[in-house]
Amino acid sequence: MARYIFVTGGVVSSLGKGLSSASLAYLLQSRGYKVRLRKLDPYLNIDPGTMSPFQHGEVYVTDDGAETDLDLGHYERFSGVIAKKTDNITTGKIYSDVLKKERKGKYLGKTVQVIPHITDRIKEFIKNDSSKEDFVICEIGGIVGDIESLPFIEAIRQFANDIGKKNALFIHLTLVPYLKSSDEIKTKPTQHSVKELRSIGVQPDIIICRSERPIPLEHRKKISLFCNVNIKNVIETVDVKTIYEAPISFYKEKLDLRVLDYFKLKSRKSINLDPWKKITKIILKTNKQINIAIIGKYVELKDAYKSLDEALIHGGIENNIKINLIRIDSEKLKVSDIHSKLKDISGILIPGGFGKRGTDGKIAAIKYARDNNVPFLGICYGMQMAIIEFARNILNLKKATSSEFDKKGLHVVGLIEEWVKNGRTIKGTDKDLGGTMRLGSYEAKLKDNSMIKKIYGKKIINERHRHRYEVNINFKDKFEKKGLIFSGLSPDGLLPEIIELKNHPWFIGVQFHPEFRSRPLAPHPLFSSFIKASKNHR
Repeated sequence: MARYIFVTGGVVSSLGKGLSSASLAYLLQSRGYKVRLRKLDPYLNIDPGTMSPFQHGEVYVTDDGAETDLDLGHYERFSGVIAKKTDNITTGKIYSDVLKKERKGKYLGKTVQVIPHITDRIKEFIKNDSSKEDFVICEIGGIVGDIESLPFIEAIRQFANDIGKKNALFIHLTLVPYLKSSDEIKTKPTQHSVKELRSIGVQPDIIICRSERPIPLEHRKKISLFCNVNIKNVIETVDVKTIYEAPISFYKEKLDLRVLDYFKLKSRKSINLDPWKKITKIILKTNKQINIAIIGKYVELKDAYKSLDEALIHGGIENNIKINLIRIDSEKLKVSDIHSKLKDISGILIPGGFGKRGTDGKIAAIKYARDNNVPFLGICYGMQMAIIEFARNILNLKKATSSEFDKKGLHVVGLIEEWVKNGRTIKGTDKDLGGTMRLGSYEAKLKDNSMIKKIYGKKIINERHRHRYEVNINFKDKFEKKGLIFSGLSPDGLLPEIIELKNHPWFIGVQFHPEFRSRPLAPHPLFSSFIKASKNHR
């Protein structure tokens, strides 16, 4: 039977529950145990797919086509465990499932209530598809005290009783602030957060204290006393310079051993943290560095391109070089400013996105990269913009555009109405926005003697998609005659997956999102190659 670890947050959000869960998962795996990670989000959206990146940050996509919370990206990057649709759920999805059952009469005329019907559905999600794991780590989104979180806290309280407290562990992550004016570390917010949690019926077994400074023993004893937690289980996590120090930090604090002690288990293997130490050394101490420009609409919010940022850093790790991410708002990027803004840039990346806003800046940056032999990587929407730029400026198709933002032009990019996956035809739509795109892992066949085949080192690849517009295959011959090669296609040959430019040091566009498959301990070959080319450019 699996043992369940529930991670809640207190005082403020964005303290790092996801990173803490991911780091713990890695440590438990390294101890010889099989782990699964899950995220329960309290918001009413069915999933984050229709939410603005400014609201929620990046939408992470799983192999099986779920649009999920970005914390699942942390889970995968740290643990290597491939996330599934069954690993992320929201209040919206919970209520939707319950109401569908009610409409079908599944509750036999009973009054449908939060307890037991909503909490029962949450418990079903927690336990579903998890019989083979030694540990299931469930992160509860938001913080204790949020009205949206109440059904989830109640559900995990019930769940622990259902399976026996010896099989369930509660970890509470909280902020221990430092007040500069009085030169004091304050434990009171943590005390109140735990008090709130206990009022709902949940007593934390381990408290992780996030702080910008080391927490003195006397303060940890105070937390132990007032929060009814053993002093050994009051774990401090001081702010780190890079997220990849987190497993090292938690190992030093013996978080994984405290978890094993609770469940009366022994370590099956010793842990080797040398790979993480090597990574952090490269990130923090390498003197060589290059500037990589990310040109998009959502650059003001750091989490909007979280997996992308990390994948570029992974490429830097592979090439033993530090990456300075230069974020440029494509809406504010003018043709007259291109040279001054990009003159010190070693590589240009155009990320995924939606809609017309900011397209002129992206197209101008792509032209600059093409004309000046600057390494360029276009991802999803970025590839489509590269197609439009080339069509307008090289093929002289001045009306070339995408049907996504111009219904009257020449559509070198258009809405895909249907596609094939696993032998089944799937129909797309732009009427319902949520979950109607080409989502999840799809195969692509790579062209012989192409740069992309040399990068991957194989003929067929699998990558994750998230889009509903595709490059128009009917223009393939015109593009290739002018040197823009369609070097990757869907297995049926109908959907362009990868483009690359001849007579350019490194110019590649991909319809998929390779950043979702990159790991700090196993950088994605596309990002490693892009960074290598950028490194050689300067």
